[in-house]
Amino acid sequence: MQHPSAAAHAPPHDPDAGSPVWRRVLFTAVLGNVVEWYDHALYGILAVFMSRIFFPEGDPYVALIATYIGLIASYAIRPIGGVVMGRLSDLRGHRFTLILTIALMTVGTVLIGILPGYAAIGIAAPILLMLCRLIQGVGASGEYTVAANFILEHGPRKRRQYLAGWSVGSTSLGPLLASIVALVLILSMPEDAFSHWGWRIPFLLAAPLGLVTLYIRRSVPELPRIQQALEQAAEEIPPPHPFTEAVRGHWKQMCQVILLGAGQRVGTFCIQTYFVVALINSGFGADRALLASILTYLIGPPAAIWGGLLADRYGGRRVLLIGYAAFVLFTVPTFAALGGGSVAVATVAVVGFTFINNFVGAPLTHAYVLSFPPEVRGTAAALNFNVGTTLIGSTAPLMATWLHMRTGTDVSFGWYMTVACVVSLLVAIFAYPKAAADA
Repeated sequence: MQHPSAAAHAPPHDPDAGSPVWRRVLFTAVLGNVVEWYDHALYGILAVFMSRIFFPEGDPYVALIATYIGLIASYAIRPIGGVVMGRLSDLRGHRFTLILTIALMTVGTVLIGILPGYAAIGIAAPILLMLCRLIQGVGASGEYTVAANFILEHGPRKRRQYLAGWSVGSTSLGPLLASIVALVLILSMPEDAFSHWGWRIPFLLAAPLGLVTLYIRRSVPELPRIQQALEQAAEEIPPPHPFTEAVRGHWKQMCQVILLGAGQRVGTFCIQTYFVVALINSGFGADRALLASILTYLIGPPAAIWGGLLADRYGGRRVLLIGYAAFVLFTVPTFAALGGGSVAVATVAVVGFTFINNFVGAPLTHAYVLSFPPEVRGTAAALNFNVGTTLIGSTAPLMATWLHMRTGTDVSFGWYMTVACVVSLLVAIFAYPKAAADA
């Protein structure tokens, strides 16, 4: 923790200009998002292969659904982990929390790469897989919102949504890296070798990535005013209770923000966990499906940054209205294209879908964090983000798989997501959080 004298002699922080180290803060946040979403994307991309390793032979749909339950498990723990990490952020600071989150995420990811399969240890295999996902979920529960908060506090006030766009865009870099690594291994290894052990290599590669991020984060300081606030809070009697204050005083804003992000949360999980499987099941082949996935991750960062620039200029609410209106119009056609038989049409549809999803990301991130006052911001942001992500987002691939089993088409899930986008559009029209609009 920074010494009080250092805070006293540090240059003053001008909110309009940003702190002297805001670019370094942005870089560390980007790296953390890469680690988080690299693991998440790997789990979705390689779900077909992992289901054969960690679950008994039988109905492949059942094994795939069981594998997706592991995805949900890592998000089911997030509301609890988010409360813990958000509270740590409010009481111990962003730097301390972000060091902890990257360590937990890295450990959870690497362990998956060395777990024995069902043939070796039986029922213990899926149990240990769930445990790894829980470790990763606890770490990831505070990563995105705490890192975004760190960026927005350090960065120039007039460029906040642009910086949020970088935060959103960096969530595509992890899946992009995961897709490239998986594609290279699939193309360079015999199919049997990749199915049996080659799929483990991408998980093991999370170790050096996490260690580099951890090293850099140790050198990033808290803002002097934040450091002073933490020291004052530590001396308060009775001590502060940010969770209680957040739930009692700001539950309405949390509900508004959760529903505001509902459509985009569903869309994010489709991009990162379902589209590849849907394309493979439609007969396009793993290599073509991963190529389409790579294209979606290439379009994600520029779409998010452009959305942030427009939000800074015209307001986040307007960007959300445009984005969600586009989602309502194009979601069902996108899912229809998945089963249309043309890999070119399906790829164009998925890339367009991804552009819209990232375009609305910056104003949503801005709302997730800045809808709440600084003293409870870490807790409230982590809680609303993780509750919404768990209940609405993480269940999307499972719902998509179940609806496909019942109807035989991906279009049914397209209507499901369209309803979620309509809800978010109505919130943007009638209940956009005032604090986010004024920030």
